[in-house]
Order: sequence, then C-alpha cells, then structure tokens
Amino acid sequence: MSLDTAAAHLRAAGALLICAGAGMGVDSGLPDFRGTEGFWRAYPPYERLGLRFEELADPVHFADDPALAWGFYGHRLALYRKTVPHAGFEILRRWAERYPTWVFTSNVDGQFQVAGFDRVAEVHGSIHHLQCLRGCGQEIWPAGEVPEIDPETMRAVDPLPACPSCGALARPNILMFGDWEWDPARSGPDLQRLHEWIRGHRRELAVVEIGAGTAVPTVRREAELASAASGRLVRINVREPQVRDPRGVGIAQGAESTLRELDTLL
Repeated sequence: MSLDTAAAHLRAAGALLICAGAGMGVDSGLPDFRGTEGFWRAYPPYERLGLRFEELADPVHFADDPALAWGFYGHRLALYRKTVPHAGFEILRRWAERYPTWVFTSNVDGQFQVAGFDRVAEVHGSIHHLQCLRGCGQEIWPAGEVPEIDPETMRAVDPLPACPSCGALARPNILMFGDWEWDPARSGPDLQRLHEWIRGHRRELAVVEIGAGTAVPTVRREAELASAASGRLVRINVREPQVRDPRGVGIAQGAESTLRELDTLL
C-alpha cells in the first residue's frame, strides 16, 4: 500500500525535489557511518585509536594534526572518486526528465553530479572542492591529487594539499562538526536558487527523501518543510521511515530496491 501511495504522489506531481542523506550511498558500496560500530567496521585503524567519526570530522585537526585530518578526508576523497552511483540514481535522473527537479543533499560525495544531475544544492559542501585554512581570500577551488595515505595509521604523507595563493594548508570545503571557518561561497547560491524554486512550486511539488536520519536532521527538516503545502512526501529509510504528516508515506527499505519498485508503478 505504501508503494502505491508513493507512486500516486509522484504521478500527481508537477515538480520533484529529491532530498538525500547518507543512506543514499550505501547501495553504491559507500560505508555506513551510523554509530561507532559502523564507522569502525569501515575504518579499523580508528577503532585501534578509539576515534569516532564525530571526533575525526572536526576542523581543529587541520591545524593541530594535519596528517591525521588529511588521512581521513584524503581516503574519503579517493573512495568517492572511484565510486559508481547505483542504479537508483539513473532512475531518479529519468524521473527528472519528466518534471522540473532539484536535489538537496547533505552528502559531500558528488554522486548526484556523477549521475548527471546539474541542479544540486549541497548543504554541507563538497569534498571535491578545497578552501584555504588560513582564509587568505583565495576562492574555493577543485581538489587535485589525493595525498598518499599510510593504510596502517591512516595518516597522510607530505606533501599535503596547499592553497595556490598563499601556500597555507588546504582543507575540504565541507561543513564539519563545530565548524566556524567553513566557506559557504560555493554552496550558498545554489541553496538560495533552490529555495526560490521551491516557493514557486510548493503546491505541485512531490518530495522524495532518501536515507536521511534524525541524528543530523537537516535533510528531513528540508523535506518536511518543502512538502508541507502539497503533502506529497515519500520517505525511504530503512531504520527511520516514520512520517508525521498523515498525507505522506514512509517506506522501510533501502534506496535502490525501493526506487526500482516505484519505477515499475509509474
């Protein structure tokens, strides 16, 4: 019944907003960082050090221990560059040919762009772009070569990425935990364009939210607000599918399998 309701929401829509969290990438083989156990399964060296994801995703390490910081982010950058988006991305891209479509995501992996989407608002930035740690005025620039990383210690080896203007250490243009130095100059305009677009499509909008949990509720909140006028919210989430608005629908399955099933009903 939930899949039928979800398909009805999509058929009735005149515009589509895709809201994606970390669960969207699991079917592409990306690690699930939910909870310490999942993070340590993906990165055993950090278990030996007793370091949690939240502790590593802290910008202070770029100043205090840059080899540790770039070991973590350099490994992720290399992983994301090698990752092939799963078939669910192609299904969504085909849907985007039927409707005016935007993507709102907290993911920093760039998978939607690889899959062919051009209207993507990355609320937490992108690992594929860098900024100057010193804040010298250099504009955000595309990430270049990934530093070499020792797989036993997960520490990066010199030379580390540097600012092309002043030579200071570079860091990913990602909003980290407790991050007051993140530069929103690249992401901000896309977010503004997205919200202007939503205001013009509220009544006809369907929102498909995928893999967005409650621990960091940015994506869920965006999906709920965007769908408030139409009530057409489709939440795909293995662990937390509950939907507060009775007009919406929650589906307790993974991303790729659910998108495949929905596609057959449209």
